[in-house]
Amino acid sequence: MKAWLCENPIGVEALKWVDLPTPQPGPEEVLIEIKAASLNFPDILIVQNKYQMKPSLPFVPGSEYAGVIQSIGSEVKHLAVGQAVACLSGTGGFGTHTIAPAKLCVLLPLEFPMVDAAAFIMIYATSYHALVDRAELKAGETVLVLGAAGGVGSAAIQIAKAMGARVIAPASTQAKFDLCKNLGADEVINYSQDNLRDQIKLLTQGKGPDVLYDPVGGDFAEPAFRSIAWRGRYLVVGFAAGPIPSLPLNLALLKGASIVGVFWGDFAKREPKANAQMMATLLEWYGSGKIKPHIDSTVNMENLLQAYSRMGSREVMGKLVLVN
Repeated sequence: MKAWLCENPIGVEALKWVDLPTPQPGPEEVLIEIKAASLNFPDILIVQNKYQMKPSLPFVPGSEYAGVIQSIGSEVKHLAVGQAVACLSGTGGFGTHTIAPAKLCVLLPLEFPMVDAAAFIMIYATSYHALVDRAELKAGETVLVLGAAGGVGSAAIQIAKAMGARVIAPASTQAKFDLCKNLGADEVINYSQDNLRDQIKLLTQGKGPDVLYDPVGGDFAEPAFRSIAWRGRYLVVGFAAGPIPSLPLNLALLKGASIVGVFWGDFAKREPKANAQMMATLLEWYGSGKIKPHIDSTVNMENLLQAYSRMGSREVMGKLVLVN
């Protein structure tokens, strides 16, 4: 097998495309021939030693991937050789083969495209857990989605619309406005030209959004939170902008608002039955056309470094996928 190996997490430039022995699965593992793997923001952080999870060195990055099972461990009963699966295991995806815990593998319906499957779990599981489970979003409510043209943001638009909500999507370019509209956003805000708070106030008739979905953090977090509606829910999803904002807690008091943490990874571990039910719902929604990942582009696995460069430039809209 071949894979991108990280021996020293000092940055993307230290990754090497190398030949490695094809591993054999342990009792509760499966060997997957990888067909596609998506590039996510944590995949940038993990090779810079900046992610919360610190894998033992050396490791193969690539948190999310899809492929075909080549062999199974002795204790694996619910999967079989030849089945197509998607998996989000944190590492291992940027190569031709990987070992994955069987319990983390999602069995794919027949003819589920591998590129879509590799771009599915992280963005939709995160956004569904955030909007449905944590925010308890109701039909008719208004959702403001920061980072709306990105991976989780684009998924949040679709899920909010599937729940019957009104969606406002701040973005910075015409291409991103068009994408957000195509995904279902009712209104867009050009935050590169217009004052974010003023536009939120205008589009909500002064009420503010009921739910604020924020995977970005940074400079727009506080003005967005200042605009939230009475009993609003501010979803802390991530910090793609880098800085972790310090929100004035008196705003939560004055607005009767909630600051709600969203950590899908731990939810999946702590509440596996609820997570399995959620994934079943998401697969059903995909099958009925309610949700579908927006694929920015596909890149050959051997060109991972170019993919990292594009991701780092913040040009990616939706998901960027590596293919073998």
